[in-house]
Amino acid sequence: MPQLALYTFGVLKSPLADPAPLTREFHDSAEPVYAAISRHPGYLGHAEPAEDDRRTHWDSDWGAWGEFAVPAWYDRGRTPETTALATTLSLWTGLRPAFDAVYTGPHRTALTRRHDWFERTPHPTHTIWWLPTGVIPTWHDAVTRLNHLHTHGPTPHAFTFHHPFAPDATPTKPNPPAPATESSEPDPFGEPSAIR
Repeated sequence: MPQLALYTFGVLKSPLADPAPLTREFHDSAEPVYAAISRHPGYLGHAEPAEDDRRTHWDSDWGAWGEFAVPAWYDRGRTPETTALATTLSLWTGLRPAFDAVYTGPHRTALTRRHDWFERTPHPTHTIWWLPTGVIPTWHDAVTRLNHLHTHGPTPHAFTFHHPFAPDATPTKPNPPAPATESSEPDPFGEPSAIR
């Protein structure tokens, strides 16, 4: 059964090392978000540096996830004092579990604050794609696919939750629908936005 890779990338308004309240709020929100996502049904794993690796993103050992990479348009710093990005690379069993993890729970709450923490950009902030079972996505592949999405729009090679494709490269809507919850986020899979 194919697996789904999800890559997110955002440029922060201030460096990660900035002691300002907004940066601290962003940091403080991360732990409960990651904890909830790691327990979410359908979650298989995510890129993280080797244990106790406290270097910069670029100097860290990411193991099977490969050498760290960012889109060419990222023009902020690359030192511990100047790095201003937030990025994730994760692996899921399918579209619906990944979508539900992003748009419900603590991550949904954090999304409501995204404009406080992140710069607005004309570039996509996430991309998803299918992988064969057992294949680990790499940072380089993720950046390549995000760039492909920006240049070509959603295709089976790189797509979004709002314009998904099935593993056989056909446009799709995942099934079955998630349990009913209240949400103001439009559902890209065609279900009513208030009940999902």
